[in-house]
Amino acid sequence: MTTGKAAADRAMVLGPLRAEAGSKVRGSVPAELGTHTADIPVTLVNGTHPGPRIVITAGVHGGEFTGVDAATRLGALLESDEIHGQILICPVANPPAVYQGRLGVSPLDGVNINRVFPGDPDGGPTERLAAWLFANVITGADAYVDLHSGGIDETLRDFVGYRLTGDPQVDDRTAQLAHAIGFEHVILGLNAEGGNSHAAAVRQGIPAILVETGQLGERDPAAVRTLLDGLFRLLRRTGVLHTPPPADETVPPVREWLWAGAVAAEVTGLWYPEFTSGDEVTSGQVIGRVIDPADGQEHKVLASATGRVFYAMHGLTVAPGAELVAIAAPRDPGR
Repeated sequence: MTTGKAAADRAMVLGPLRAEAGSKVRGSVPAELGTHTADIPVTLVNGTHPGPRIVITAGVHGGEFTGVDAATRLGALLESDEIHGQILICPVANPPAVYQGRLGVSPLDGVNINRVFPGDPDGGPTERLAAWLFANVITGADAYVDLHSGGIDETLRDFVGYRLTGDPQVDDRTAQLAHAIGFEHVILGLNAEGGNSHAAAVRQGIPAILVETGQLGERDPAAVRTLLDGLFRLLRRTGVLHTPPPADETVPPVREWLWAGAVAAEVTGLWYPEFTSGDEVTSGQVIGRVIDPADGQEHKVLASATGRVFYAMHGLTVAPGAELVAIAAPRDPGR
């Protein structure tokens, strides 16, 4: 695919789809996963004017509907004559999980794709899909945005996340991208390790962010509107979209956080939290209990750090390893 600071007279090509300069094309592209073929929906918007390439994905996980809805709507709303550069939108990046599993893992092999990026073209189906997405969709981006939501069992407070690489230029460009969307809370990871798509991208020098909006697998029009507003704001602030902002637009000041700790279930049982997402907790505080339904035995769950809860398990039944809570602390405690 045409990559990097693409001029407007260069076509966007992905599989059988081709968007000439000044055009928009929507369709699907087959991704061969060994024992399975996935049809990946994409929208290619090739601007009339030159500029950067922005890649937006959603539907990496099943049961996270806000990003899928917003990305699909964005692709329908954008017109090439407003664009300076190129925009590639993939609203359902992981069709097996989205359409068949509706969970964090794929029904094809039980693998969470957002733990195996940049993938393996010779691996299992999910590893192959990650490799296909990384090679054909993400690589060559000047900026990458991955849309997620709180899943069916997850409460969440909206935030933008990104990873620090230690390269000042990459980290500065990524911070600018994270702030451009205009959400109040931005949470930093202190390294770019792991198999998340945005971590794998930033390791390759691509400014990349994670956007989390909506919770509990809800179809919430207000959450979709919030996300769409943020995406339009990001496209305007990066210079890709040349339209004026709404006259009544207000953007809250950004507050930066650092991931401070997470808590996973240690036993099987019924989860009874004693907090809600957005609450402040203190390290060592009892934040809930897991109760064995067979004998009523209680296992206390303690906060692993001091800070604010940004997402948490809402479901009743848990097994060892289930993530119960994620906590972030202010990057600048004095603010």
